Amino acid sequence: MFLYFLTGLGLVLIFLVFYPDMKRTAHRREIEKKEFPQNHIEILKNNLPFYEKLLPEQKERLHKKIMVFLDEVRFEGCGGLELNDEIKLTISGQASMLLLNSPKSYYNIITSVLVYPTAYLAKTQNPDGTVAEESVRLGESWTTGTVVLAWDNVKHGISNTEDGHDVVLHEFAHQLDQEDGSGNGAPILPGKSAYSSWARVLGKEYKELKERKKKFKKSTLDKYGATNPAEFFAVATETFFEKPEQLQKKHPELFEELKKYYQIDPLRLVD
Repeated sequence: MFLYFLTGLGLVLIFLVFYPDMKRTAHRREIEKKEFPQNHIEILKNNLPFYEKLLPEQKERLHKKIMVFLDEVRFEGCGGLELNDEIKLTISGQASMLLLNSPKSYYNIITSVLVYPTAYLAKTQNPDGTVAEESVRLGESWTTGTVVLAWDNVKHGISNTEDGHDVVLHEFAHQLDQEDGSGNGAPILPGKSAYSSWARVLGKEYKELKERKKKFKKSTLDKYGATNPAEFFAVATETFFEKPEQLQKKHPELFEELKKYYQIDPLRLVD
């Protein structure tokens, strides 16, 4: 009798643990079935780099990811910015591009995107509540599931897709990195062997970038990536999508690691 009780309790616990994920997955499947509005397609054509170069099945997959993103993530206009479909679709479209071909289908911790019209002033506080530091920022990613962006910088990123700078790609790479609870430059990877290769290649490249920064040498990767491993991964992601030819030529191992992770070849998306 006691054994049956324990068995039943175990099943209940398993159900309570997995039911939220099952419910969320089922809801996502329902959202994916909805028709993607034609006016949304027009916005993507105008605002999303590489959209027109995607295959029809890739576009359909991207549409589904965008619809789920818009269903799950709350957008908030800050600093007087009035939100519209262009803002929401541009940001959700770029964020979804990072997961276009990935087995990992969606972002799982992000709950909100705050959008300012331009660069904004961020404050950090001391434990006693006093202001420790003020800094002007273009974007940031929080481990609590919030991404903050400056809209004018988002537009700058999509207007120049070859300078290696894109605030949306950068901040959402941080979100992927932070899904295991900490931003350390190692997102969730498929299996233990993947972590070994990742640590070897990105560790070496990160160390090399720090040396280049120290010696004032030129680099394909923005030297902001030398700040810490988390920023290196975010900067490498920007470079991977915006300067794939240079990255493959100068940093072939890094290019291959990112290609395996994102399950996409950006060289096929450029002329």
